[in-house]
Amino acid sequence: MKYQDLIDKKETLAVIGLGYVGLPIALEFAKKIKVIGFDINAKRVEMMRNKIDPSQEMDADAFENCDIEFTNNLDDLKQAAFYIVAVPTPVDEHNVPDLVPVKRASETIGKVIKKGDYVVFESTVYPGCTEEDCLPIIEKLSGLKNIIDFKSGYSPERINPGDKDHTLAKIIKVVSGCDAESLDLVAKVYELVVMAGVHKASSIKVAEAAKIIENTQRDLNIALMNELSIIFDRMGINTFEVLEAAGTKWNFLKFQPGLVGGHCIGVDPYYLTYKSSELGYDSQVILAGRVINDGMSGYIAKKVLQHIIQNNSNIKSAKVLVMGATFKENLSDIRNSKVADVVKELQSYSLNVDVTDPHASGEELLHEYGFDLTTEVAKNYDAVIIAVPHNEYKTLDDAYFAGITKPEAMIADLKGIYRKTVKSRLYWSL
Repeated sequence: MKYQDLIDKKETLAVIGLGYVGLPIALEFAKKIKVIGFDINAKRVEMMRNKIDPSQEMDADAFENCDIEFTNNLDDLKQAAFYIVAVPTPVDEHNVPDLVPVKRASETIGKVIKKGDYVVFESTVYPGCTEEDCLPIIEKLSGLKNIIDFKSGYSPERINPGDKDHTLAKIIKVVSGCDAESLDLVAKVYELVVMAGVHKASSIKVAEAAKIIENTQRDLNIALMNELSIIFDRMGINTFEVLEAAGTKWNFLKFQPGLVGGHCIGVDPYYLTYKSSELGYDSQVILAGRVINDGMSGYIAKKVLQHIIQNNSNIKSAKVLVMGATFKENLSDIRNSKVADVVKELQSYSLNVDVTDPHASGEELLHEYGFDLTTEVAKNYDAVIIAVPHNEYKTLDDAYFAGITKPEAMIADLKGIYRKTVKSRLYWSL
């Protein structure tokens, strides 16, 4: 495949997997070259044909002036010469990497790729996965050889859901290739849409490792903040006040305590520790951070329960309101939301739990986690947990919380947005 053929629209680029990562990439390229957007979910494909983003990240205007064909038909993919894989890479219930989506995408490519084509993986994986797990599948099904018959590369996604400032075009893109020729072409292709430029990694493994440590580093820093929060709570001082004071030093890293969910920070470290264990080294620091962060849901639920026990003789009649159910503020995405773990913990103590969220779908929550959104907020809660600081919640005042709770209720404000507001009820934050 020649770069100029993409520019002249003689060749087509295909994006496989049109979620919160794949769709923005596909649309950005479609402003410059011819694109096929492929997803196995026919319902999602139909929505995108009607200029609707199923992830609710992009509005209809983003689909304008785009040369793109949305499809779930495998035969349509045969028109492409440059494939980008952007499918999710989750972990299973045992925190073991689930490579099923990326392996199935590799099978799909293996059925359509031809001599001279390129395939670039963007899905977050452990170092070595592209070359050891994915490319052999493509080679087996296609009968073609990597480097000799087709070229490959890896360019980790850096999409930040809900972030309107750090968009695809504004973030330096790490790129890599199976040889010098592929590295240069992959870089040129991404330079079409990434105005911030590209960083050429020396190998596919280096690019894979660079991605995995971005989120591992964040996970560890948040784990430190969560551990400090537990310590400071026992000391009777507010963590956010401590961080505010410490943050006046120029080189202090401004991380905060909180629930760590979603499909990146709470997932990616397990890919690294899994591969590390395979190679005979059991991670200590990384897994310690995971233990702390995964344990925060239980810690929060226990803190609320202890307060209720001290103030309510009948636990089974106690009511808790949880505000926010998504994994992050101002998003509709509920995947790997740790708020669900808080709800389950509270329910395991026989507490009555109501959940509200201005962005989440009650139907999706019911299907994924077994609880729905409440239609009407009550007036007699024993505790309120503000789990996700959606913008819609930030205008609420002390009178609002007094109006929906008992006088002895606890307001558990996980991100500390009301610490200067709530005065009439017992206030607690991480």
